[in-house]
Amino acid sequence: MNFNEYQQQSRVTAKYPNLGNNYVYPTLGLAGESGEVSEKIKKVIRDKGGVIDDETRQMIAKELGDVMWYVAQIATELNLSLDDVAKMNIEKLMSRLERNVISGNGDNR
Repeated sequence: MNFNEYQQQSRVTAKYPNLGNNYVYPTLGLAGESGEVSEKIKKVIRDKGGVIDDETRQMIAKELGDVMWYVAQIATELNLSLDDVAKMNIEKLMSRLERNVISGNGDNR
């Protein structure tokens, strides 16, 4: 499955107010789901000495799937292709790597 296939298939399950003209709802969902990923990692540090076991790995994978779903819905609401978004991101990162500015601050480095 590629990103665009995921985007199209996940859209079938999108049920929220003003679907097709509402980027706010999935953006808020993304914030919530990314927080859940962070919470699981925090608890690994607090309760398991930073060691991720198979059960926790699977729980995190499920939350990352939810993050992906919301990213796909935001992209769809903004008429963006996830394949294009991924390609642009890799191009940006490779350019930074080639220019030796992969570390540091700022969006336009």
